[in-house]
Amino acid sequence: MAVRHHTLSSSIAALHGDEKPVGSPLNETELTALRRTRLFGATGTVLMGIGALGAGARPVVQDPTFGVRLLNLPSRIQTVSLTMTTVGAVMMALAWLMLGRFALGKRQMSRGELDRTLMLWMLPLLIAPPMYSKDVYSYLAQSQISLEGLDPYQVGPASGLGLGHVFTLSVPSVWRETPAPYGPLFLWIGRGISALTGENIVAAVLCHRLVVLAGVAMIVWAVPRLARRCGVAEVSALWLGVANPLLLMHLVAGIHNEALMLGLMLTGAEFALRGIDSPRLWPTSWRRLGPDWEPLGMLLAGSILITLSSQVKLPSLLALGFVTTALAYRRGGNLRALLLAGGGIGSLSLAVMGLVGWASGLGFGWMFTLGTANVVRSWMSPPTLLALATGQVGILLGLGDHTTAVLALTRFIGVLIIMVLVSWLLFAVFRGRLHPIGGLGVALGICVLLFPVVQPWYLLWAIIPLACWATRTGFRETVIVVTLVVGIFGPTANGDRFALFQILDATLASAAVMAVLVALTYTRLPWRPLQSPPADGPETNGAPTGGAPSTAPTPRPTSAPDAYADST
Repeated sequence: MAVRHHTLSSSIAALHGDEKPVGSPLNETELTALRRTRLFGATGTVLMGIGALGAGARPVVQDPTFGVRLLNLPSRIQTVSLTMTTVGAVMMALAWLMLGRFALGKRQMSRGELDRTLMLWMLPLLIAPPMYSKDVYSYLAQSQISLEGLDPYQVGPASGLGLGHVFTLSVPSVWRETPAPYGPLFLWIGRGISALTGENIVAAVLCHRLVVLAGVAMIVWAVPRLARRCGVAEVSALWLGVANPLLLMHLVAGIHNEALMLGLMLTGAEFALRGIDSPRLWPTSWRRLGPDWEPLGMLLAGSILITLSSQVKLPSLLALGFVTTALAYRRGGNLRALLLAGGGIGSLSLAVMGLVGWASGLGFGWMFTLGTANVVRSWMSPPTLLALATGQVGILLGLGDHTTAVLALTRFIGVLIIMVLVSWLLFAVFRGRLHPIGGLGVALGICVLLFPVVQPWYLLWAIIPLACWATRTGFRETVIVVTLVVGIFGPTANGDRFALFQILDATLASAAVMAVLVALTYTRLPWRPLQSPPADGPETNGAPTGGAPSTAPTPRPTSAPDAYADST
């Protein structure tokens, strides 16, 4: 009885953070710093959620905070709300940076500790208004158009629903006349949400957030498994890819369908590679069902999931190309293997696309609206930025404004470069010189860099798969810098329009508040490197935990089915 009482007391103490969790690789000093870092980041996301009541992308009508004294207060002091949102985002980003000490250091936190941190940071954002973008209202309008029997690939919200419709009013003016650029699977899901919630904006937004949450859950499931496949520590990959502030700010808080696209794509890639890497891919007997069919079933299931992800957004279809070349390499790495693999997987993909188009009633109209987003001139896109700069130089020199012509040229060159480089990456996987996950991450990174339009959340297309594969310090440092710059300085005004003086006031106030917070927490949070703990655990350094400590780099798995060269 005494032993049982002691065990129960220990469990309660560990739950409240008063005792080191059983099996944790961190010592007491590190655990204390981890708990404080977790609380610091959670405080930041709470501030983001509260600030979103005034500075978020609230609907024009059916705003549930309108007229409620306490909840309506942030909307009446928008500069303060913007300051609160900015401070919260900076706190969360800095907490993520400090959390990296326990994900990339010699001794890493456990998977459970990272999962608890991620869930705690997400919770306040799940019930907050949309932030940083009003795209979710376009989702609602396009889904409603489909529900009413119209073609969302032919008409926009204004012509399909009318300018006075409850959904159209909240759609940004630039998108009110444009057709849907999303795949039929996503609009099919949205149509189901519209049928369930009607014209209730709050209920529909919450349902779309549940879809995002399902996508994030698939990402969380797939990333550690892909990381193990590539010889990278689970915690390192999850910290860099999934706990990334861009995911929390734009996929969870911003409610973007990239979460569903990436979740299906990465889960499909894991299933497909699990089948390809099996010692025996083809069943020994085609007449009897049994365990021999499991590898082939995994390959087919993975290919179907990747195809479904492309029916949310098309760029994820690149993963199918790398699965195909990996299969061809597995089957001998010759032209015959490539043709057979390409023909089989290509036929399966077309069949799935046709089935989704037929079942949803939306067909292939989405193929003709993929360039809808090109109406935006994004400064984050190098081809677009180059064209805009060239046009301004021409105006200054008195040569006239040729921005549109130059823009068409630079965007065409960008697409041409994408085709060449992606083809080279596919060939590298086909020859066994590059891991398919690494090739996929690099290919998506090239696409994002040279796309005509680049949004902050597009960066996750490349960051998440590369977090499962790349281990070099230079790559991780680059991702950290890009994340902090884009995450903190990118979304200045999140959904609502703010005057310049409001943005400047909020920026100055946020800087002052953060200076005070850093001063108050300087001795309590791991702003500085922690003292080296006793050598009571294995060094990980971004590699899978387990085994005796070693100063030599951990080699990647090089089994016969997966003997890809280390190209990081």
